[in-house]
Amino acid sequence: MATTRIMPLHIGKGRTESRAISEIIDYVANPQKTDHGRLITGYECDSRVADAEFMLAKRQYIAATGRVRGADDVIAYHVRQSFCPGEITPKEANRLGVEFAKRFTKGKHAFIVCTHIDKAHVHNHIIWSSVNLDCDRKFRNFWGSTKAVRRLSDTICVENGLSIVENPKPHGKSYDQWLGDQAKPSHRELLRVAIDNALAQKPADLNELLKLLRESGCEVSKRGKSYRLKLSGWSKVSRLDSLGKGYALEDLLAVIAGQKEHTPRQKQVKQADPPKVNLLVDIQAKLQAGKGAGYVRWAKVFNLKQMAQTVNFLTEHNLLEYAVLEEKSAAATAHHNKLSAKIKAAEKRMAEIAVLRTHIINYAKTRDTYVAYRKAGYSKKFRQEHEEEILLHQAAKNAFDDMGVKRLPKVKELQAEYARLLEEKKKTYAEYRRSREEMRELLAAKANVDRLMSMEEEKQKEKGHER
Repeated sequence: MATTRIMPLHIGKGRTESRAISEIIDYVANPQKTDHGRLITGYECDSRVADAEFMLAKRQYIAATGRVRGADDVIAYHVRQSFCPGEITPKEANRLGVEFAKRFTKGKHAFIVCTHIDKAHVHNHIIWSSVNLDCDRKFRNFWGSTKAVRRLSDTICVENGLSIVENPKPHGKSYDQWLGDQAKPSHRELLRVAIDNALAQKPADLNELLKLLRESGCEVSKRGKSYRLKLSGWSKVSRLDSLGKGYALEDLLAVIAGQKEHTPRQKQVKQADPPKVNLLVDIQAKLQAGKGAGYVRWAKVFNLKQMAQTVNFLTEHNLLEYAVLEEKSAAATAHHNKLSAKIKAAEKRMAEIAVLRTHIINYAKTRDTYVAYRKAGYSKKFRQEHEEEILLHQAAKNAFDDMGVKRLPKVKELQAEYARLLEEKKKTYAEYRRSREEMRELLAAKANVDRLMSMEEEKQKEKGHER
């Protein structure tokens, strides 16, 4: 399933403009990753000296407009476009990358497309100059450009019968979320702790509560009807009603009056996902590949954990007989493949509908012009005056012949069929993801059992040789 990401390229610290652009182009144009340069395509530039051409366009832009920015200037834009493993050839991926870049930049910016084949998934690196071909305007990144990049990439994939990620969920984390338990408490968290400690001393009234807060090092002020707090070392104040449920002025007054009990707010801890069954590490193969003693120690511990998880998985799912495990694995694989084929068939038909709908609309719009062209005896003068419409009409007729369409369907019928297929595909995708996880766990458990059985057989053979 195709995924995308857009990244503006800045100068950065300690780098010149030429170095910044040459470093990224050297990386994406790596011959070892691009089949010795065969999977590199340049548009309005020579991919071998694209960095120099981008810099020349930048200087021409400055000379023409007089606009100069500082270190935050964007010198180029970088899009990474990845495809599902085994779904597309590298050559086709490169073609789709070029099509994406032309449509997204409207053909007004020079770019290079480098297709990498060093990973299991084929992926494109697309870099275009921030300056347009006329050197008088710049590409400005806009709000929502990430979504626009994804939508265009998805559209191109659907048109070419490739799978896409339906309803992608944002998975980025803030810095504090990434730090987890090591994150420093925020200002509001510290204020809540100060209020908790003050309330624990059972103040008689609000004035005594505020006095306890001041004694703990908290600055208290009032603006209108709102009380504001600030701890030393922090620049901004926080209102009581911004501290969350249980810390508003009404809540504190109710606690002081004994009308309710104060419950300190607990920091929410996200439950970790249960461990999944992973494949055992082939330690002997890793040793032959040059791994050291440290890796061997880690691999032995890892294998022990995975064997324990495999046993737990087999026990929980009542798969203690090998024949049952083998049957379940085969059934899960067949079910997953069936759902995958169903999704691909739906996507293929949706792509056909999209192309057919476009040609039907073009055919209807240009039919009168083509009839007039035919009545004019296929006049060359008439063709020159209406060449674009005639070409669209002929392209539509050729597409109908290639598709074997004898009677043109109505556009409304095609739209209804497309909507039905899309709805079915969404429902199938949910089941497809569940079946994929089930299949992976069963196959991993079966592979681990097979490996353990082969290791036991080898041990028995070694004992027989020793005897």
